[in-house]
Amino acid sequence: MIMSVRELERVEMVLEGRVDKMNTKFTIILVLLVAVALGISASVYTIKENERGVLLRFGEVVDADLRPGLGFKIPIMNEIRRFDSRVLFLDARPEEYLTKNKKRLIVDSYVVWRIKDVKLFYTATGGFQSAAQRLLAPRINEGLRNQFGERTKFEMVSGEQRDVVMYKVRDQVNEKTISELGIEVLDIRVKRIELPPTVNESVYERMRAERQREARELRSQGKELAEAIRADADLQQRVIQAEAYEQAEIIRGEGDANSARIYANAYGADPGFYAFYRTLSAYRDTFKDKGDVIVMKPQGEFFKYLKGSDASK
Repeated sequence: MIMSVRELERVEMVLEGRVDKMNTKFTIILVLLVAVALGISASVYTIKENERGVLLRFGEVVDADLRPGLGFKIPIMNEIRRFDSRVLFLDARPEEYLTKNKKRLIVDSYVVWRIKDVKLFYTATGGFQSAAQRLLAPRINEGLRNQFGERTKFEMVSGEQRDVVMYKVRDQVNEKTISELGIEVLDIRVKRIELPPTVNESVYERMRAERQREARELRSQGKELAEAIRADADLQQRVIQAEAYEQAEIIRGEGDANSARIYANAYGADPGFYAFYRTLSAYRDTFKDKGDVIVMKPQGEFFKYLKGSDASK
């Protein structure tokens, strides 16, 4: 069957109209599906295990304590506010306190706290941790100031009363924060206690002077001990030398005595030979150098063994 051009154009127009209707229906369905998905997602909320929440209806608290899990709400009408249920930390700014004996100390502390009443916390702070910390810091500061003012510097610095002070401040602060802010303070701890900068230098100077005084005392004691040791060593040296000299003299005397006894025994055994030997030794010592000249009478005792001798003997 052969169709004319006009018939073909009519068919094309019919097909195009059907396609346009199908596209319009698909678009409408897709929009409806997206709207339903958005409505469902806006109606469902989740609270994590580490969170607490409140349900608001036009800004008014309807449910003050939403537990972890899945829940439903009415979009636009309801709003969910979530808060951290874990233990939180407040690192307080270092503050200067006066002790009982009017000593100034700079104390650096931190606070451990958590949300106890979610509704009260929301109404008091708007649900912001920064606002809660701004309200909590002055109370902690006041409690520490009062407790430091009742104790001496030594008690606080040495740590004898530090735990007692922390527990008292915690209990005093909780009396107001739990009922007014919905916050429970779990612990308060002091990280560091220092003297003010204006006092530090004078304290360091006193410490340096004290250490220098101790050093001088130790040096003087060392010198005194060194002198005593040196004097004792000198005394022992003189005693040892005297004893050694005494022993040497005794040994030398005994040697001279033995020598004299031996000479005496030898002289007594043959006096003539001993006299001859002594004379020959004197000749040897006297004429050992060929350049020596001695002028003596030949009739002297010194030449008695030379005079009157026979050349043939």
